Amino acid sequence: MTAKRLPYDRLLCTVSLLLVGVGVVMVYSSSAIKAQMKYGDPLFFLKKQLLWAVVGLAVMVWAMYHDYRAFQRYAPVVFLASFLLLLLVLIPSVGVKVNGARRWLRMFGFSFQPSELAKLSLILLLAKFFAGRADRVESFVQGFLPPLLLSGLFFGLIVLQPNFGTAAVLLLAAMALCFVGGVRLTQLGAALFALGALCYLLMLAHPYAQARLLAIMDPARASSKASYQIHQSFYALGPGGILGRGLGDSIQKLFYLPESHTEFIFAIVGEEIGLIGALLVILLFGILLWRGVRIALRAPDLFGTYAAMGVTFAIVSQAAINLGVVTGLLPTTGVPLPFISFGGSSLVTTLLGMGILLSISRFQVTRSRPS
Repeated sequence: MTAKRLPYDRLLCTVSLLLVGVGVVMVYSSSAIKAQMKYGDPLFFLKKQLLWAVVGLAVMVWAMYHDYRAFQRYAPVVFLASFLLLLLVLIPSVGVKVNGARRWLRMFGFSFQPSELAKLSLILLLAKFFAGRADRVESFVQGFLPPLLLSGLFFGLIVLQPNFGTAAVLLLAAMALCFVGGVRLTQLGAALFALGALCYLLMLAHPYAQARLLAIMDPARASSKASYQIHQSFYALGPGGILGRGLGDSIQKLFYLPESHTEFIFAIVGEEIGLIGALLVILLFGILLWRGVRIALRAPDLFGTYAAMGVTFAIVSQAAINLGVVTGLLPTTGVPLPFISFGGSSLVTTLLGMGILLSISRFQVTRSRPS
């Protein structure tokens, strides 16, 4: 077995470009009327998304052609920077509050969501941690406690915003890395049970979270306000049928479905290009999962394996949560659909993660031919 520098994974790169392209088209389709009414410019959201797409793709190419092992060295620095940004966003005079949540920092006229960077920085730090402690990972104190504390720190800061959806994605990615890293299943199971109990208590402390959960579990008892978004999402997905109403012909984007260009953009995908279009988007995420796991299994070192698995799982689990919300399987959260929802922070950090994944794909382990 030898590690060789190979061309990047072209199929994975193509999937990334296709998802970004779908996102740009759907952001324009779902937001043009709202942008015209609110800003007097139907291209307002499209121009911003295009700018972030260009920045994100540039970052992806930069990361793709750099040795991924450099990210192992800088992982602690990026983690510390993310920690400081998560603290800053909670300061009332610094963090920007929108719809009751303080999740953004405004810099140079642009809004930035530190929790998006926090997910990637935690993945890189945990990958570095497990790669360096492969012989001690079964020890609770030396193997599981440190990543549990680091994950809990970020989880708590993100919940304080509050942002339960992003906190859940971060925690799922961290637990997946712990599993792949070799943490004992008994320890992992006990931690998941404790975290489940903690999430339940947090839900009880936030009435709006209870209302959203009730809208899924018992719609008849839920208030019309709590179930409004999911009902409008159904009104988009249902009439879309097999082939959809046609690109640009959505009815629900006409101020019926809130967040139609962000968290609920998949409902507009289903309405305008139908079941076929929705399944194609899901297929693209399925290919991403396949290629990401393949890259992880062929990585030349443990850091590459863990980083590839973490990035892949974070993106796919976030997509799964978003699709679960839009289809009424999960309570409404503020989790965007990777690549496709409007938003610069999510798009740029996702493409940075893809760049790291593509960089790992350039250093795959291949079998040496017998002489």
